[in-house]
Amino acid sequence: QVQLVESGGGLVQAGDSLKISCAASGRPFGTLTMGWFRQAPGKERESVAVIGWSGGSTYYLDSVKGRFTISRDLARKMVTLQMSNLKPEDTAVYYCTAGHFTSVSHMSTIEGPQYWGQGTQVTVSS
Repeated sequence: QVQLVESGGGLVQAGDSLKISCAASGRPFGTLTMGWFRQAPGKERESVAVIGWSGGSTYYLDSVKGRFTISRDLARKMVTLQMSNLKPEDTAVYYCTAGHFTSVSHMSTIEGPQYWGQGTQVTVSS
C-alpha cells in the first residue's frame, strides 16, 4: 500500500505561482510513477502531469505546458508540481497519484493510478 498526502494548495491571483507537494509512504518510492490529476466543479477529472518511475519521462496536459513543472525527490519521497502564470481555469482540486512501474502514458489516464491522495484545493482568482 502507498499513502499519499498533498500539501500547498491555496488561493492565489491570476498570474501568480504556487507549488503543491505530495509525500509518499508505504512502498519503495523508486518504483512509483507519480502524477497529478485535477477536477474542477462540474468537470471530469483530468491528468495534469506525470513523471515516470525512473524519472526520465514526463507528460503534461496541453493547457499547462510551459507553465507547470513536475519533479520528484527520491530522498524525501516527494513529488511537487510547480505552477506558474496561473489562470482562473486552473482552479480545481488537485490529486496526487501513484502507480508501481506504471507507464507514463497509462498513468495519464483515469485508469492508470493505483493510489490517490485526498486532494488539495487550488483556487485562482481573476
